[in-house]
Amino acid sequence: MNMPGLLSALFLLFIQGSLAQRVRVDSEVVSYPGQTVTLRCQFPNPGENQLTQVSWIFEQTDSERTNIAVFHPNFGASYPTKSPLSGRVSFVTDPPNLENPSIQIKEVKMTDEGRYICEYATYPSGNEQGVSSLVMLAKPKNMANTVTVTAGTTPVIVARCESSNGRPAATITWSTTLNGNVTTPLKTDNPDNTVNIQSNYMLAPQPADNGKDISCMVSHRTMSQPETFPMKLVVEYPPQVQIAGYDNNWYRGRTSASLTCNFNGNPIPTTVTWKTLSGLMPETVQVQDNRLAVQKVDDTINTTFICEVRNSLGYGRDQITVFVRESPLPMKGASTGGIIGGILCVIILLAIIAAIIVMVRRRQRKNIDNPPTHKPPPPMKTYSDSDRPSISKPVSGELMYYETEKEEPMTDLSAYYDDKDHHEPSWEDKQTPYHDDRDEDEGGMMGEDGVYYISSSATRGSSFMSPAVIV
Repeated sequence: MNMPGLLSALFLLFIQGSLAQRVRVDSEVVSYPGQTVTLRCQFPNPGENQLTQVSWIFEQTDSERTNIAVFHPNFGASYPTKSPLSGRVSFVTDPPNLENPSIQIKEVKMTDEGRYICEYATYPSGNEQGVSSLVMLAKPKNMANTVTVTAGTTPVIVARCESSNGRPAATITWSTTLNGNVTTPLKTDNPDNTVNIQSNYMLAPQPADNGKDISCMVSHRTMSQPETFPMKLVVEYPPQVQIAGYDNNWYRGRTSASLTCNFNGNPIPTTVTWKTLSGLMPETVQVQDNRLAVQKVDDTINTTFICEVRNSLGYGRDQITVFVRESPLPMKGASTGGIIGGILCVIILLAIIAAIIVMVRRRQRKNIDNPPTHKPPPPMKTYSDSDRPSISKPVSGELMYYETEKEEPMTDLSAYYDDKDHHEPSWEDKQTPYHDDRDEDEGGMMGEDGVYYISSSATRGSSFMSPAVIV
């Protein structure tokens, strides 16, 4: 068949099915045991068909069909006595009618779950029906427990989780960090149509697994959220023993020596016994339950001590050999890592200090090397009393003399004299001899302002004078 023909056939089947489902019912009805449930049925638009009779059929399985209620307008209602619902089923209206042939079932049981068919006998089209499914719910009883096991290498059941008398069957999950396996849930059907579900957790238990957490979670349609059962594993094992306290520095005369017998086990060990390999316990030793105290170390302590612990599953033991020294071991210094760390810290600190000093000195040197920001005082030539020149102001008629207190080295500061700014003299400036436009033959001259100016004709080999200063 080609594609257009297939589509046409599907459309015809859909139309026929729609016409066949003109009987209106509830597709699913949910109930709990002991309740009264109503199954509705109507034939709203019979059209040209004449409704002659309506029947309710209970289909518990595909192979079992039983009439539970029949109504005929002329003969009335009928309830077959062989029905499993006999005495508990009836039409809602009394007397019933074909327009509303709904039924109700009292005190429903788990076995009442199944398909309920409302079937009309019509003329001339024949029988038409609608199907309702009655779903019975039963809240299960849930429980979980651990199984006490003995440590071993074979996987065994260490925890069980069970959901019983539920409908439908519950779902069980596990939550744990254990490296075990979950068994396939075991399902059991009860005579009342309820279901039991059991799930087991299997593990090769080890002593370290004792007390570890494991949780079982049960989910069911009747519960708004899963029910959780937290548990702790119970693994039994013989005692595990370890002696502590020997530091390999037991010397003659030591009075602070002791040994401690640490142990664990399940069930809890009840017996702790101290022994020596030679069979005799030294007189300077005191036994205090799981502790062995040495009052004073002497040569009799130079032996092997044994601690033995027992519980109902067996015993465990540990031993340690003590070596008595002539004198105590030297105190251990700081560890190599600590020494290296301290040295590195000192080196880093010194480097930081050195860097700070270098930066400060560089800043100071920079301030010294830079030219001054102000004009220095002019250098003065030193004269003897006989040849000291004099400067006088004609106005005041007073004679003023200038004399330096001590002879200072001559320095060429002409490069720093500038009315606006100063700069470093170039190489050519240093090589060019000093020149003045004034008359070099004269030692000085009187200006129009009445100030006597000293000549700059002195050679640089001896000294030179700065321009005149007005006093």
